[in-house]
Amino acid sequence: MSTGLWFVPQSESAYRGSMPTHAVVAPTEVKGSSLPGFAIAAIREEGRWRCVRLAPDALVDLSAAITELRALRSTGAVVGLLDVDDEFFVLLRPTPGGVALMVSDAAAALDYDVAADVLDLLRVELPPDEDALDDDPWPEGDLGILADLGLPAEELNVLAGEVELYPDEQLAAIGRRCGFADELAEAVDD
Repeated sequence: MSTGLWFVPQSESAYRGSMPTHAVVAPTEVKGSSLPGFAIAAIREEGRWRCVRLAPDALVDLSAAITELRALRSTGAVVGLLDVDDEFFVLLRPTPGGVALMVSDAAAALDYDVAADVLDLLRVELPPDEDALDDDPWPEGDLGILADLGLPAEELNVLAGEVELYPDEQLAAIGRRCGFADELAEAVDD
């Protein structure tokens, strides 16, 4: 389990030398399709939060989610929250040098391209032992992604491991802890 800060370069040309030379792009048959769940951007400006829905492609195409978050161009915090198929969640946060990422269940990469893309960009490989994949879900990525917003890495790690909670409930708890629970609930209900 990693807790360090992860940066993913903004452009494909920045990948050369430090990252794989391919960009994360959804296959043609995936584009336009969607999964159950939701993709929301939480934006903090001038001390106030607002939440907006991202396009459904964000649930199947990590590149689309990152691009859409970057397009929001806020002077404050911007956090992407993806509830993918009610199976796991992904947190994304644009940074000046790339994007910080966290997936609540690394083993979801076996079944979901967006989770596989997160692990690919983090340069994390699943264990080869299939028994390890049958264990409880484990998060990967930057567990301190929301520490400056009121959710320390240790608490996010515990929350991600709450197997009795669905991802939407986990994301609602994140919203409560960071101060955008009402705005998140409103955006999800729209």
